Amino acid sequence: MLDGLRVVELVGSDVWGASAVAHAGRTLADLGADVVRVESARHPDAPWRSAVDAEIGRDVSYLVISRNKRSAAIDLKTPEGREVATRLASSADVVTENFSSGVMERLGLGPETCLARNPRLVYGRMTGWGQEGPLAHASRHDINYIALVGALHAFGRHDQP
Repeated sequence: MLDGLRVVELVGSDVWGASAVAHAGRTLADLGADVVRVESARHPDAPWRSAVDAEIGRDVSYLVISRNKRSAAIDLKTPEGREVATRLASSADVVTENFSSGVMERLGLGPETCLARNPRLVYGRMTGWGQEGPLAHASRHDINYIALVGALHAFGRHDQP
C-alpha cells in the first residue's frame, strides 16, 4: 500500500523507544513504507535494551516496535551525525520525531531546516504537550496525561495511596 514512501523516524533515547513515533513508524512499515529508525548511538545500553532475550539478543518489545524497519545508530550531537540525519531527511517523504520542545531546532534538524532542503517533506512531531505553552518542557509520560485528566485516582489498591 505504501510502497515507495520513505520515512525517517528520529527517536532519540526515550526510555523504551516505544513512543507514539515508534508505533506510527511500525504501522507505516507494516503497510509497506521504507522506514529508517534513527536511534541514538550515544545510548547503546538504553533501558529498553537491558531486558535482553538470551536467544535473540534483543528485548521482545524492541523487536515488535522495530518490525519491518531498518535501523541506524547515529549520534545527533556530532556534526557528522547531524549531516547523516540531514541527508536522510533530504531524501525522505516523511520525518517523525519525539524530542522535547526545541531540541531538534538546537540540533539544526527542525522542520524549517529540513523543509528548506526538502520542500515536499511531511515533518511530524509527537511531543505530548506541544512545542509551546506551559507544559512544553514537562515530562511526557502516560501517567502524566492520566493524572492531568483526573483518571489516575481510579488506579491503585483500596485504602492505599
